[in-house]
Amino acid sequence: MTDLRTATRFTASARLTPANALTLARILLAPVLFVLIFEAEDTRGASWPVFTLGVLLALTDHYDGQLARRHGTTRSGAFLDPLADKVVVIGAMVCLVMVDRYWWLPVAIVTAREVAITAMRAHFARSGMAIPARTSAKYKTLVQGLALLVAVIPVLKDTQTPSVVALWIAVALTLWSGWQYMRDGSNGTTTRGSLH
Repeated sequence: MTDLRTATRFTASARLTPANALTLARILLAPVLFVLIFEAEDTRGASWPVFTLGVLLALTDHYDGQLARRHGTTRSGAFLDPLADKVVVIGAMVCLVMVDRYWWLPVAIVTAREVAITAMRAHFARSGMAIPARTSAKYKTLVQGLALLVAVIPVLKDTQTPSVVALWIAVALTLWSGWQYMRDGSNGTTTRGSLH
């Protein structure tokens, strides 16, 4: 049996890692989630296949983080993990707007925040700098995922209130996290860490 304490360690430049494999799987499965949402249009995106795949994608996000900490974080992982989160979250939210489960305004706010932070990340990356990841960003991603699961769980398909409340909580945390990053960016950057 492999001792987890002696697991293979990857350098920061490594690309082919178990964590990255899980992250790529999340990106590749995202279109399947979107198709399932559209197929459940008569229930406004709520179905057990959508919910189950959503839970699976959330688990890959959790476990790729664990694997990265165990085997060593990489620059490619620091780029791919938040990208995968954005693809899944924004893509699923847009799909839910299109099947009339979500209102467009909160989704537009979340999308604008993610685009702005990604642009800021790219700006600082060109200078060889990065802004350290904040705990609030990890909570932001968690709450966004929970809001999506509330929206697609079949037992709540006939009521809008839980999904609306969960979505606006996610919006509030998304804006708070974005404000913190903007403040960090204006106060200077560090040479390690990444945006999420």
